[in-house]
Amino acid sequence: MAKKTVKNTLARRTSLRTHRQVFTLNDEENKALSRYIEKYNVQNKSKFIRETLMLAVIRKMEEDHPTLFD
Repeated sequence: MAKKTVKNTLARRTSLRTHRQVFTLNDEENKALSRYIEKYNVQNKSKFIRETLMLAVIRKMEEDHPTLFD
């Protein structure tokens, strides 16, 4: 059986992250985030922020979807 390579994995990935988003935090927000990451042993800060943000966005979009009988 052939070993998986990074090149093969990337070739099959259909959702490459090519759009960079940058945001800033104030001192208190940064401290809170750092405390959370340390307390809950978050291994990948970028993944954590991305997943948390997208979860909030998706939830809000689901709440705001149009309904037929409102």
